[in-house]
Amino acid sequence: MSPPNPPVDSDDREVHPHEHTFSFVDLAGFTAATEVHGDSTAVDLAERLVAVATSSLGPGDRLVKSIGDAVMLVSDTSLGAVRLVGAICNALDGEPAFPVLRAGMHEGPAIERDGDWFGSAVNLAARVAAHAAGDQVLSTAAVANAATEAGFETRPLGEVRLRNVGEPVPLFEVVACPTLPDRVIDPVCHMAVDRRSAPSRLRHDDHKHLFCSLECAGAFAADPGRYAS
Repeated sequence: MSPPNPPVDSDDREVHPHEHTFSFVDLAGFTAATEVHGDSTAVDLAERLVAVATSSLGPGDRLVKSIGDAVMLVSDTSLGAVRLVGAICNALDGEPAFPVLRAGMHEGPAIERDGDWFGSAVNLAARVAAHAAGDQVLSTAAVANAATEAGFETRPLGEVRLRNVGEPVPLFEVVACPTLPDRVIDPVCHMAVDRRSAPSRLRHDDHKHLFCSLECAGAFAADPGRYAS
């Protein structure tokens, strides 16, 4: 019996999935920042993420596209992906007021077409990112193993059910970018603020809250019950 013909797409081109590591990095709390600071600031933040991601690319890394407040990246190796995500986080942690990031990574086969990538591995990477909290980088096992071997701290989270994924997926937290010691989160817009240089401070119920701007401090003062928790 003759072997089956290789799959082809609608343009009669052969489809050859290739193993890569896919990463999605987005701005946690982007909606809150937009609500307080406006659409113009939101655009600036999204563009800044793209600029930093582009300047952080290493050998074997590519920026596939930006998707609203997120970027999709592809790397030739899992370790390259971990280093890329860490470089993006490190660069943006130094910004005076910027939303915290969250990221997800997965290694697997996918198909490239016209500069974009398609396949279940890409979809799973996006689901992993969506499961991450602010200031958290999550990955599947192969990426976590590569990170551990390179000396990055990793923490198993057990099997997790992800949206539209049939079976539970073992996830790991990868400490690609340790949190800066003097960084706190603005309770209104969810941007990261350096406690040493926060533009505004308010005390509520014996707790000091720090803000990225007078606008956020004013919003908090007008309705502290909405934000204090």
